[in-house]
Amino acid sequence: MSALNPAQEKKYKRIIVSLSVIIPLAVALLFKVQIKGYDLGFLPTVYATINAITAGLLIAALVAIKKGRTEAHKRFMTMCLVLSAMFLVLYVLYHMTSESTPYGGEGTIRYLYYFILITHIVLSVAVVPLVLFTYLRALLGQFDKHKRLARITFPVWLYVAVTGVVVYLMISPYYS
Repeated sequence: MSALNPAQEKKYKRIIVSLSVIIPLAVALLFKVQIKGYDLGFLPTVYATINAITAGLLIAALVAIKKGRTEAHKRFMTMCLVLSAMFLVLYVLYHMTSESTPYGGEGTIRYLYYFILITHIVLSVAVVPLVLFTYLRALLGQFDKHKRLARITFPVWLYVAVTGVVVYLMISPYYS
């Protein structure tokens, strides 16, 4: 993508800000929708796997860019975006068709689970604009801005991907 004029860049920023608000609100609203009659109990394993693959690809993308392999970095990051979108759709589908699973652990492990879960949820909301703005900077060829923002985005996105797997592993014994 070639450089945008200020009006075009402002338009993309508005889209990213809108998506950063709309996506979490839509997820929250769709949680209230319950569709009965579908057994999608296999989906948590699928979307935990997607999170694990995303984490691996994020690390591969970092290694690629550190080695100057920009095309590989672009491919890895594009795959991460696609996988994250797939995760979001599957996550919402599961929660629209299944009851929430209460965590059954007790004592310290329960507090640890909720700490991980809450930080995962909060950062999963925060990572949306971070990822989209970081990606936009790369598309616009604003690599200095991209790199500065990626230094924040990468650890947050990696944390969200890894803790998604950890939350799944901690709650999976309690799925009915």
